Amino acid sequence: MPLREIDRQLIDRCLAHEPGAWNDFVDRYLGLIYHVIQHVKHARSVELSEADTEDIAAEILLAIVDNDYAVLRRFKGNSSLPTYLTVVARRICVKETIKRRREAELGHSTAHRAIVDDDSSEVQVEPIIAAEEVERLLAELPEREAQVIRLYHLKFLNYRQIGKQLGLPENSIGPILTKARQRLRRSVDQKSAAPG
Repeated sequence: MPLREIDRQLIDRCLAHEPGAWNDFVDRYLGLIYHVIQHVKHARSVELSEADTEDIAAEILLAIVDNDYAVLRRFKGNSSLPTYLTVVARRICVKETIKRRREAELGHSTAHRAIVDDDSSEVQVEPIIAAEEVERLLAELPEREAQVIRLYHLKFLNYRQIGKQLGLPENSIGPILTKARQRLRRSVDQKSAAPG
């Protein structure tokens, strides 16, 4: 099935960062993403909580917007956009369900979820770094990740407020924060390991 004009326009609008384009994309394809997750869940006989399902949907959406919509840039139009997105979503969903199954088998699932759900404890445990060092570290992050970190940790906005301010889906904020924190930790570790 060829690429429909409405989808071509939607892709072009997203790639041009047109205001409202991402929201239109999510409105059009979020149902498809949830359908793919449910299909994988049944096909692989995997138990997924509502929170797990939302996390996986957020990971899929994040993968689509990551690296300036690299997933959409790679789309050649040889199939319909829904077909392409189904393949992308299925691949991510399978990877995420395997990861969750391993976590459960190792008994880490509950502990991991508690850490992810209680961001405030993580903030309290991490050492406080001088403001200049924080800004230097944030400058090394991709702009979107730096914005989310600033709004969450420095301006104390919640996920909904951040999503609204940056024009991002609320359920993508958690994965963005996680990824940004991982980058920051790697950067701090590399600086610590570097000879003084």
